[in-house]
Amino acid sequence: MRFDVPTLFSLLLILSLALAVLLPLQLGWRNSPGARFAQWAAAAQAGGWALLLLPEEGHPLVATAALGLLSLSLSLLWMATRQWLPDRLGRWLQWAMPAIVMAGYGIGWGHQDFRLAWSNGCLGLQMLGLAVSVMLPVKPVVKRGSTGHLRWRLLLAVSLGVAALLNLARAWLAGIGAEGLPRFDAPHPLNVLFAVTANVCVLTVGMAVLVAWREQSEGELRRLSQVDSATGLANRRAFQQRSVDMISMARRYNEPLMLLVMDLDGLKAINQTLGEDKGDAAIQLFARSLDEQKRLGDLVARIDGQRFAVLMARSDLVGPPALDRRLRQALLESAPGTLGMPLDFSAGWGKLRSGDRNLDDLLQRTETALYAAKHQGRGRLCAEPGLEAELKIL
Repeated sequence: MRFDVPTLFSLLLILSLALAVLLPLQLGWRNSPGARFAQWAAAAQAGGWALLLLPEEGHPLVATAALGLLSLSLSLLWMATRQWLPDRLGRWLQWAMPAIVMAGYGIGWGHQDFRLAWSNGCLGLQMLGLAVSVMLPVKPVVKRGSTGHLRWRLLLAVSLGVAALLNLARAWLAGIGAEGLPRFDAPHPLNVLFAVTANVCVLTVGMAVLVAWREQSEGELRRLSQVDSATGLANRRAFQQRSVDMISMARRYNEPLMLLVMDLDGLKAINQTLGEDKGDAAIQLFARSLDEQKRLGDLVARIDGQRFAVLMARSDLVGPPALDRRLRQALLESAPGTLGMPLDFSAGWGKLRSGDRNLDDLLQRTETALYAAKHQGRGRLCAEPGLEAELKIL
């Protein structure tokens, strides 16, 4: 088979169509916004090439729409990268570019060199802007689980950058009236290089999307393994893991570390009389109130069905009682209006001791204080043995 320029562009259409079909099958449709934008980009690109490969004597609107779809595919690809890499530059330019491409191409109908220079120049600049946007520094915390790894970013930036330079070169040659370049599929050496590069670019962009989606999915799985799905707080596993660093820091700098454990009162009765939905609402309200009342730097977690814990670094002995009072006041104000009934809890607190081997030792003493609060009538705070005397000395 002879791989001339038309054949190479026909292959490009096949690759684009394959990508448009395979991405939804591989990534799913409801998986993530980034995956959906990437799938739309593949579909727009396939539509653009399909229209562009129609005979040259086709209607001018067909070629104009084709260039608009190709530009739109880049805008949608930019939106996909923005889901994985927040705070990307060029939002309004990317969305305006399809209209700019079509407007210039339509106005210049009848002037072949102008249309070629305009369309290739705009698409080249759009690709270059997307490549630069992808390679901009990423903030340390990236939302939606995306890790922002360099692998897919570099793959995407290099492929788009090379394609952008070739588009700009074709725009420059068209601008100076170079011979043999009346159409993108004309037998010109630059067109051959452009066609080969475009095919490679489609493949590498598809690979970059798959890698980005995989990294996002893995990051989301890691996040979910550390988070209680019902409340959004850290789960027991994450609480224990993070406590290791907090305990190490407290011992290294000889700083106090307090633990407050809380258990909702009457949750079983709420579930039995009012239904589990009301019980879930009570848990969510408690978790939200606790998260709002904690200090900056406190580690809050749901460690059991109705049990919550707060690890308080650099806290003196008045810290846990103060948090307990703030939380009770917040529930007193919000629970009747939100749940239609009051919501109370029992709590126990303890202090990290020099002999504690790990969190479990501190947690055991603190839960003993919690059980004491339950036995004394609930709705109160109790300290581990010895701390009440230390508080009286303060």
